[in-house]
Amino acid sequence: MSDTGAPPRSLIVLAAVLATALAATVAVLGLVLSPGDSERGVPGADGTGPLALVTIPAPEADSPACADLVEAAPRELKSAGEQLARRELAEPAPPATVAWGDDPVILRCGLDRPPELTRSATLRAIDEVQWLPVTGDGSTTWYAVDREVYVALTVPESAGTGPLQEISRTVADVLPATPLDFE
Repeated sequence: MSDTGAPPRSLIVLAAVLATALAATVAVLGLVLSPGDSERGVPGADGTGPLALVTIPAPEADSPACADLVEAAPRELKSAGEQLARRELAEPAPPATVAWGDDPVILRCGLDRPPELTRSATLRAIDEVQWLPVTGDGSTTWYAVDREVYVALTVPESAGTGPLQEISRTVADVLPATPLDFE
């Protein structure tokens, strides 16, 4: 400390140099990292490269029904007036899972019965498929609940109804309807 109580000049210069170096580092990282990477922290979340997805329990994912559904899934989905291309999934990829677009629409097959499926649950019929909507943060997951395997389609709010309509047609064509199971 000097006689005036101010910190030494060398300490002030060092603090200014460190602050400038930190600001330059942040600026360089902001230019190098894409917005999707820095905001989401998920590889492939910006539409480039393989999309990393979390594996969730899907005991029937290896079933012939799921293999047929994944094979029949469209290469592109129409969403809010644009075509969403199918995405490559990062390894290890969850089984019986397909994704489309930058803000991905995700199809999963062979899941456990959704706990929200109760006798009082509100279902929606689309192309003769009974869907159970479960709203999440920024998306809705639609469960096809009247097929031999449970299918989930997670659709971001920005996607509109196109993906659900297209996947409903695919599910109806590939998987025969079965009675609802509430237990």
